[in-house]
Order: sequence, then structure tokens, then C-alpha cells
Amino acid sequence: MRFRWLWASFAVSTFGTWLGFDAFPLIAILALHAGPVEVSLLSAAGLAVGAVVAVPLGPWVEFRRKRPVMIGMDVARFVVLISVPVAYAVNCLSFFQLVIVAIVAAAADITFRSASGAFLKSLVSGPELLVANGRFEATTWTATVVGPPLGNAAIGLFGPVVTVVVDAVSYLLSAAAIGAIRGAEPRPVRSNQNRTRAGELLDGWRFILAHPALRRLFVNSVLVNGLILATAPLLAVLMLGRLGFAPWQYGLAFGLPCVGGLIGSRLARRLVTRFGEHRILRVFGTLRACWSVGLALVGSGTGGLVLVIAVQFGLVTCMGVFNPVFATYRLEQTPPDRVARTLSAWSVTSNATIAAMTALWGLLATVTSPRLAIAVAGALLLATPLLLPRQIRDAVPVRGSEHR
Repeated sequence: MRFRWLWASFAVSTFGTWLGFDAFPLIAILALHAGPVEVSLLSAAGLAVGAVVAVPLGPWVEFRRKRPVMIGMDVARFVVLISVPVAYAVNCLSFFQLVIVAIVAAAADITFRSASGAFLKSLVSGPELLVANGRFEATTWTATVVGPPLGNAAIGLFGPVVTVVVDAVSYLLSAAAIGAIRGAEPRPVRSNQNRTRAGELLDGWRFILAHPALRRLFVNSVLVNGLILATAPLLAVLMLGRLGFAPWQYGLAFGLPCVGGLIGSRLARRLVTRFGEHRILRVFGTLRACWSVGLALVGSGTGGLVLVIAVQFGLVTCMGVFNPVFATYRLEQTPPDRVARTLSAWSVTSNATIAAMTALWGLLATVTSPRLAIAVAGALLLATPLLLPRQIRDAVPVRGSEHR
């Protein structure tokens, strides 16, 4: 029952997030008449500055009860998000406010995820941890399929800020679900009272880099996510601009393949049971890198649309298998007293890398062309399987003292 409340919290906030997907860029364009440079700045600033702000929060989360932290982050996201429709209603919304909201929301998101990962590990263990991560993964892909189309329809009917209202309320509902989780949660105790706070800031990265398998998975996942997400705006420019696809076709091209994520997440546990964790991480970690290069070949018309759907379906299916297995392995290999700092360090690095790569690939597309920039990213992705660990430890919980 306790996990079900955590899952309910995750589900409601995830659906809210995907319903409000790209809401800020749309508000900036439709309500504030922002140009391409401002829209890019809005997206990059939220990720990059939010990641920097979140750095000191990792150690802070580690030594506090996780449920109050999660509730606090949900409430913080509600407050900053609801300020947008309020400001819009009284005609005082500004671009600066959107940037600040994006930064605070990004930092709160990283902090929430680090706390929720640690709390999840305290709730479930062993094979049930993979089941739990599989359910989270399936929920994410379901929200990805349903959320953006409903959000776009709602914006068309009710205006540009309606999805932000829904997203804000979803965090209140998430906080309520977390508050419904019963049972005592002991306060974490510092293992060494003399550790300096400056040292604690880097503990997450220290642990990752000292763990042979996690170190390789860290570099691999950060680069894969960065290269895939850096080309998303370029593919939108290519399809909606030069190739003349309608917005509904673009939405279909990225919404329909998310069914593959549901299929993959449902298969993950069975595949691990049959073939083992190491083989699944190697095989599907390799396969997820082989698809994106095909997007550079997209053309106009039905053939181009089918190509994008096929490529995205293959990519998302492989990610649907890989992600819950990877998330489970990372939690099981991280000592309980370092989970929050490790997940925080991972998210901070990932967000900062995505922001940097998005800006870099935007520049590359400007100097060359969107198609060539997409091709370069796809070619680089083909090399990322070389960074996957050749061997991994068995998926069993590791005592914290063994890594100090």
C-alpha cells in the first residue's frame, strides 16, 4: 500500500508534466511574442541554472527524512507554477518570471527525484525494485502518449496557461498522495559528523566515479540523453518547416511510438529473469543507440512520416527495456546513505549536459543545416555502446561501508 501511494504521486505529477509539455515556450511565443533566441534561452536556463542550484541540495536531502522533502518540493513547484497563470490573468507576466519559474521548477524536480529514489529503496528491494521501476517507466510512457495531445487541445480551447494550472495542481495532488503514506521514517544520521559540507557536495560524483560499472553507465547515459534531446528541436524545425509536416503529423510521429515504451517496460522483468541483468543492459544499451541516425534521412510525405514513426518506435522500445533495469541496478549498487547525493549528482550532470548540447547543436545546425546536425548526433550515438560496462556486479544491495 505504501508503494501504491508513491506510485500514485508519481503518476499524477507525471501526467501533469506531460500535459503541460512545452507550455513555457508556447506561452513565451503566444503571450509574450518571444523570438527563437529567447525561447532557446528559456529552455536552456531552466536546465542549466536549475542544475547548479540543485547541487547543494543533494547533501541536504541525504540527511533528512525523505517524505517531508518530497512534499516540500511538490509545494514549491505548485507555488512557482501557479504564479504564471496568476500573473497572466492580471496582465503582468514577463519573460523574466518564466525564466525564474523554470529554474526553480528544475531545481525542485532534481531534489524531488533524489529524495524519491532514496525513499523507493527503503520501501522495496530485490526483484520488487525492478517491478516498481518498470511501473514508473510504463506510467511515464503512457503520460507521454496521452499528455501532449490533450495539452495542445486544451491550449487551443482555453488559452496558453491552462496546462500550467493543471500541472501546478498535479503537484498538490502528488503532495497529498505522499502525505497519505503511513509508517515511521527514521531520521538519517551522518556517518561522520566531521565531514565538511564542501566535501559532501561532491560525494555523489565521488561514489559514481569510484564504482567501475556505474562510472561507465554514468558517462554513457549522460551522453546518450544529451545527444538524443539536443536534436529534438532540430527535428521539429526540419519537419515543421522545410518538410512541411502539419503539427498533428509531428505530434503523431512522436506520440504513437511511445507505445513501444509501454511494451518495453512490460518486458523488462521477464527479459532480466531469462537472460540476466548484465546482458540486458549491454544489448538494449547498444540497441537504443542505433536508431537516431535514421532521422537524418527523413523526407517529406507519408514515407517520411512512417520513417520517423518506425525509428522512434525502435528507440523508445529499447529505452523502455533499458531504463527500469538501469534504474534498478543503480539503486541496488548505491549504499542507502548515499542514494540522494548520487541521484542528485546524476541529474545535475545530465541536465547541464542536455542544456550545453542543445545550445551546441543549435549552433551547429545554424552553421551547417538541421539535417547534418542530426546526422552528426546519430553518428556519435553509434559510438556510445563502447562506454557500457563490460562486466557488472550482481544486483544485490551493497553495504555503505564497502565503498568508503
